[in-house]
Amino acid sequence: MEHIMQIMQSDKKSENNEAAQPGSARMEENLFRSRFVFIVGQIEDKMAKTVVAQLVALAQESHEPIYIVVSSPGGHVESGDLIHDMIKFIPAPVYMIGSGWVASAGAIIFLAVPKARRLCLENTRFLLHEPSGGIGGSVSDIEIQATEIIKMRERLAAIIARETGQSVVKVLADIDRDLWMSAKEAVDYGLVARLITHMSDIKVEK
Repeated sequence: MEHIMQIMQSDKKSENNEAAQPGSARMEENLFRSRFVFIVGQIEDKMAKTVVAQLVALAQESHEPIYIVVSSPGGHVESGDLIHDMIKFIPAPVYMIGSGWVASAGAIIFLAVPKARRLCLENTRFLLHEPSGGIGGSVSDIEIQATEIIKMRERLAAIIARETGQSVVKVLADIDRDLWMSAKEAVDYGLVARLITHMSDIKVEK
């Protein structure tokens, strides 16, 4: 537990010098006690490491619910996969709260919990689309990369279909182009259980 907290603090210090400011340690402690985790911004390895460390530390502290606020344009798919899988791995139940925008890899992370625990604020926007990536190199390398992108597309479509109740065929057709949804449309699609406007609207499952 202490070691994990040291990792989290080390990552924060490397991002900026604010960790050395008076009151910063107290804010970190209060956030930890609140059991809120924030996934805000581009998803990449460093963010994934910090988020996973927080999840493990909180789950070790107790099995009380953890609340993840997601506002992200997406990013590195495998970093998103790490967070997605770790949410399922820990014993503490996790509640997802979408805000701002929940896009691409951010949406896959959002889908890591049962539908009843997927909530969002009223002005949240959602974006689903197929994975993309730069392809280059020799002809053989291009073929391998193209095959891997197709496999990733099918895998992500299967996750979306399973967690929303849509068919894989429909999801594959939907993500062929950018699919933007309002909060209400995301509820209708099966991404979100319900909209919330206040912390008191979060009803913890018994």
